Formats: sequence, structure tokens, C-alpha cells
Amino acid sequence: MDLVSVEGAGKTYRLGEVEIAALWDINLSVKEGAFACLVGPSGSGKTTLLNLIGCLDQPSSGRVLVTGQDTSRLGRREAAIFRGQNLGFVFQGFNLLPVLTVYENVEYPLLMVKRLPKVQRSEAVARVLEAVGISDQRDKYPDQLSGGQRQRVAVARALVGSPALVLADEPTANLDHATAGMVIALMRQMRDQLGTTFIFSTHDPRIVEQAETLFTLSDGRLVDTKAGLAGGQEVGHA
Repeated sequence: MDLVSVEGAGKTYRLGEVEIAALWDINLSVKEGAFACLVGPSGSGKTTLLNLIGCLDQPSSGRVLVTGQDTSRLGRREAAIFRGQNLGFVFQGFNLLPVLTVYENVEYPLLMVKRLPKVQRSEAVARVLEAVGISDQRDKYPDQLSGGQRQRVAVARALVGSPALVLADEPTANLDHATAGMVIALMRQMRDQLGTTFIFSTHDPRIVEQAETLFTLSDGRLVDTKAGLAGGQEVGHA
């Protein structure tokens, strides 16, 4: 079953009196449980497309469906609620709150969006911290952690609400080679264990090697769709 379906989506931005087209007529689908990558040079539209799928922006044309919901029709408040209930995000800059501990950073979306009772929050946070192998760091603050540990916290925070889809924008860009490899393996493990769908925007060949589907963008257009090295045979072209 398709978890994400992008149908004829375009995105145009206005800069003064000039319109700039960031995406043109994008058509793609991602199945449940996929480990998929958006690839292409800088400026190709990867992050713009990831933002459309993540309900952080809306298409200027076409539509985007996530879990069967046409997110293009959601207002700002409805989109925020939908994100909180269905999506997780991992960013290259970690985006952890410096005044909160590891435990509190991971708990934060459960407090702000899902509003779960304390006992359920505690169980969910403990479970995901254990899953990403960082339970022993729960009382530390972000500035007391290494880059790899911070990204593990970010992955835990993305997963704590049991989202159907996790979107990761260049999640290894600020990590050294060894640490990046561990984080990629961790996310693949989480997909295999939990069935969570992952979509990456990346230049990192190590993530590309783990992807089952590659969507290649160039100048705002989807120019190729094929199976990655982990996914077997080619599945089609745009």
C-alpha cells in the first residue's frame, strides 16, 4: 500500500515580482515500510519536496497524499496536528532544545502534541531510548553529548510518537564517517523492527547504498526512479 503519493505537484516561490519554480509536475509514490531517498545536486528540489511531503509547505499545483490524507488541503493548524500525529523529523542540525535533558527532548512531542498521561509518556520515552542505545545518557544535556549521540536523541524523538513516516533531511551531514555509519544502521534497524517508513534527502552515498528506492531530481524535476543497491532491480523511470 502507498503511504505517500505525490500527484503532479509543483512549487513556485515569488521573489519580488519574479516567480521561481522549485518543483515541476512531480509524480511519485512510496510504499509503507520503505527506506527511500531523494537524491540530486544542491538546488535540485530535494528539500522542497521533502517539505511538501512533511506538510511543512504546500504545493502550488497538484496534490500530496500521506496516509490517504490530501495534505494539500490542510490549513496551518490542521497541518500541525497532522504532523504531530503521523510524522517524525530528523534534521542535520539535530534541533535539540539545549535547556532540556535527553529524556525531556524526547518527551517533548508527547507533551506538546499528543498530550499523553505521564505514565504513558515515561514508558514510550524509555522504550525508544533503549531502542537507540542511549538510555544511559537520559539525564544529560545536548552540549554534554557527542554529535552521534545527539543524532541518536533526534532519531528517538522522531520515533517516540510511533509515526507512520519519518522524514530525514541530510541527517548525516554534520557527522564524521564512523558516526554517520552507525546512525544510518540505527535508522535501518528501526525500520526493520518497527516498520516505520523513512524518506531521506541526502548526498551521502552510505544512505544511498541502504536505500531500496531512489528518486533522482534535477532542476526541480523528477528525472529517474529506480531501485537502490539494497532494493534489487530497477522499478521504473519518471
